[in-house]
Amino acid sequence: MAIGEEVSNKQIIFKDFVTSFPKETDMEMASSTIKLKVSEGSKAILVRNLYFSCDPYMRLQMSKPGPQSYFPCFIPGSKMGSDYAQS
Repeated sequence: MAIGEEVSNKQIIFKDFVTSFPKETDMEMASSTIKLKVSEGSKAILVRNLYFSCDPYMRLQMSKPGPQSYFPCFIPGSKMGSDYAQS
């Protein structure tokens, strides 16, 4: 893949808040296209994720936010990501 090339990008979309254990139906896969780019002079790197893991701690982010939420909640209808990986 060359810098500036337009490629297919798969995203996991969070559908709605969960009340028990998350199920596959609580998420959906969507595709879009992105242009590969890294700012000139940047020390950033571009990586490709091969797998998406929905780990148990993410359940806290899939629940409605409460008064003592420790993690930022996912927003229904938006893509799931983290501070380290974005789709």
